Amino acid sequence: MTTTDRFASREELRRQIREFVSSNAPPTMRGLDYAKRITQMRDWAATLYDNGFAGPAWPHEYGGMQLSLAEQVVYHDELAKHSVPAHPGNGPSIAGPTLLRFGTPEQRRRYLPPMLRGDEVWAQGFSEPSAGSDLQSLTTSARLDGDDYVVRGSKLWSTYADVADFMFALVRTGDRGSGAHGISYLLIDLRRDGVTVRPLRDMSGGSRFCEVFLDDVRVPVANRVGPENGGWQLARSTLGFERAARSLSHASSYRRRMDHLITLLRARGVLGDVVARDRLARCESAVRILAFNAARTALAFEMAIETTGSPGPSASVARLFQSQLEQTFYETAVDLLGPDALLRSGERAIEGGRWAAGYLHSRGATIGAGTAEIQRNTIADQILELPRFDATRGQSS
Repeated sequence: MTTTDRFASREELRRQIREFVSSNAPPTMRGLDYAKRITQMRDWAATLYDNGFAGPAWPHEYGGMQLSLAEQVVYHDELAKHSVPAHPGNGPSIAGPTLLRFGTPEQRRRYLPPMLRGDEVWAQGFSEPSAGSDLQSLTTSARLDGDDYVVRGSKLWSTYADVADFMFALVRTGDRGSGAHGISYLLIDLRRDGVTVRPLRDMSGGSRFCEVFLDDVRVPVANRVGPENGGWQLARSTLGFERAARSLSHASSYRRRMDHLITLLRARGVLGDVVARDRLARCESAVRILAFNAARTALAFEMAIETTGSPGPSASVARLFQSQLEQTFYETAVDLLGPDALLRSGERAIEGGRWAAGYLHSRGATIGAGTAEIQRNTIADQILELPRFDATRGQSS
């Protein structure tokens, strides 16, 4: 079945999504503890998959909808209006596109359907305690032993790793000093012996991030994606997928958050102040720019995949702008809502403390998925083609 067979127009797609949500009410996430939130997220992922509304950009073969870019915009916009739960883990948005592009037929058949349905949750294993932004210096080793790699090391900032079944990870299969040329890309079963996961609590009170310890974990060679020592290209593509694939959903999400904030401020009588309206207007402008840029990024993403097989550097523009908007949005919100917005609990806390939690969590927005500095370097080098600075000579080259 092709996309046009099912959806004669974008309005037909919108109508079917509305009917689906009306018949399958999304679960309410507010106020739930961590374990219940994960359960609800997995259940909603299964509901989407079972009803044919999962994986808007994925091929039909693996349970996706195979929508065009314009239809994906409609999809994310419509679902955002209903505050549906996010998919648990980093599977469909990051690992999935990488497997679709670089995985073997066997790997795609084995991992993609349960990933999209939420039956198996995935975490990312890139950063390490001594290798965050400088991924090429990672030290987690993978030693070949028969038909397995024996993996030893640790990974840091792995979102939802404490509830994940698998982790897509970068490991060093080359010599210690081999840099980017000695890195491989492995799919690691986190339920295997030798895996220890330790949640990390951030200043917002959440513990979505984890540290993962790998103590001689055996990983089949069949779980390597791409050639041995060829993982760096996959890593770059994976990060590009992460930045590009989420741009549309982020744009729709901030449209919903902005509309809610405006309603809340109006109800509290804040918008009578001209300074407050000016700050809110600036934030509204940024939200609209985010939507336009997300559509442009998604289009560039599709074109780059067709021509080069990788997302391309334009994804860095979307990621940089979104991370800055996240901080600006929550700064504006807590300033205009007043002191009660900084309370995490108690009767005076606004909406259960969600604004304080959002503000604290936004502090890390310019670090996750590649720091703002890395995004600027990518934009300067690969898009603007600015000359590089030679630190040894003190001049541009």
